Amino acid sequence: MLLPRLFCLVSPGDDLSLLPDLVAAGVDGFQVRDKTGTDRAVLALAQLVVGAVRPGGAQVVVDDRLDVALAAGADGVHLGADDLPVAAARRVAPDLVVGATCRSRDDVLRAADAGATYAGFGPVWASGSKAGLPAALGPEAVTRAAGVLPLVAIGGVDAARAAVARRAGAHGVAVIAAVWGARDPVAAAKELVAALR
Repeated sequence: MLLPRLFCLVSPGDDLSLLPDLVAAGVDGFQVRDKTGTDRAVLALAQLVVGAVRPGGAQVVVDDRLDVALAAGADGVHLGADDLPVAAARRVAPDLVVGATCRSRDDVLRAADAGATYAGFGPVWASGSKAGLPAALGPEAVTRAAGVLPLVAIGGVDAARAAVARRAGAHGVAVIAAVWGARDPVAAAKELVAALR
């Protein structure tokens, strides 16, 4: 299974009716993210996303929640620093895609040793999508960390920066505002896909 080049994060407030159109535009990965919903609500969202995008061949990972990823039949889970350790997730779910949030080459090396499939690397640029993020790392940090695991650059990524991230050594990017904050999310997705080619 090839790792997606473009992960679009999906939250309950997004226009979920656009998901099949985003797949048709070339978005090949979706990350389900709901920090406040009940277990049932997060599962329902994950199942909806899987049902909407899998027919078009896109992959789905669930943010933070291995249990929900397994219950929803998702392709993987993305784990942050305070979530289940990568090695524990890998023991429970040997066949799932497991992403790990990383901020340095040392983090990436540790994630690789633990069995991660890819590293979500960032924030590469300043982002307004999440409060309390550390300072932006810059594309040079991507270059320094590349070569261990596929890096998915996140944080302030738009189409122009997606191309910069790829040149810096990232496998792909993850976006929120670049799609959902755009006046035309599908057109924005097409621009991102083109920039990553």
